[in-house]
Amino acid sequence: MNISQARKNAIDNQIRPWGGLDYIANNALRDIPRENFVPENYKNLAFADIEIPLTDKSKMLSPKVEGRLLDALDIKKNETVLEVGTGSGYLTAVLSKLCQSVTSIEINEELSNSAQQRINDLGISNVTLEVGDASKGWRRSTDFYDVVVISTSVPKITGRFFHLLNVGGRIFVVEGTGKAMSAKIITRLSEHKWDTKSLFETQLDVMQGLETAAKFEF
Repeated sequence: MNISQARKNAIDNQIRPWGGLDYIANNALRDIPRENFVPENYKNLAFADIEIPLTDKSKMLSPKVEGRLLDALDIKKNETVLEVGTGSGYLTAVLSKLCQSVTSIEINEELSNSAQQRINDLGISNVTLEVGDASKGWRRSTDFYDVVVISTSVPKITGRFFHLLNVGGRIFVVEGTGKAMSAKIITRLSEHKWDTKSLFETQLDVMQGLETAAKFEF
């Protein structure tokens, strides 16, 4: 496989036609070697339009979803990011190129350790990986974030989850159950005011721990 051509094709034929038009984000997607984060038996599918399995409960997002969510979030270099679901660490590494710092939470310690090694191999120094169950709530400190990226679906977002955001901050999340799931950007306009924008319909695996939950309180 010609890696350079496959990477270019993913940008030109998947990401851009699906609304991932932010050239800064696309450059970050291009600069991080996705093939380094893919399990060995899926190397030839590193840039395919699929969700690549990592474990029996975790998958990598497809390139077009990664591109679209980054386009919608419009992350700035001075912003802080919280990622829920480190997975392979690929999107974590991409996020690190766009912002000041990334904190990423992963329930599977083996995945987190593997992602840490790959991130270290690239010399990335503005990422902090944490092992924990975000479905039960997450508050390591008094930190607030400018951007939150949730890489799985949740049945319903409500409650204290929103209050992890600074004013002006944005959350990307796929909300819903079954076949009725919608990707959304939720923006904190002021202390008590929020704006929700639906982006596209999709289906993602539900966050571990929320398989039968009615709502997600973060």
